[in-house]
Amino acid sequence: MNDATPEDDETFAEETLIQAIENQLEAGEPAATQATLNKLTLVGYERDEILKLMTLVLAREIRQMLEQDRPFDVEGYETQLRNLPDLAE
Repeated sequence: MNDATPEDDETFAEETLIQAIENQLEAGEPAATQATLNKLTLVGYERDEILKLMTLVLAREIRQMLEQDRPFDVEGYETQLRNLPDLAE
């Protein structure tokens, strides 16, 4: 029996997305990940805030990929990252 709550699922999803962002930063790919971290750090955002913003972008791209049954759009993802802290509608 699964005793997981929606909050547990949400926490797991957020932690998984944060780990994906950390992996991108470590690998240096895509380059926009590090550039976004640097830019937002320079304008005063804390690392935790930046990672949360970046996970919103990643989650949105994954959701669109699944809804539209298409491959991951790296170029679109990088564009959205570069637009942070503004989030696309």
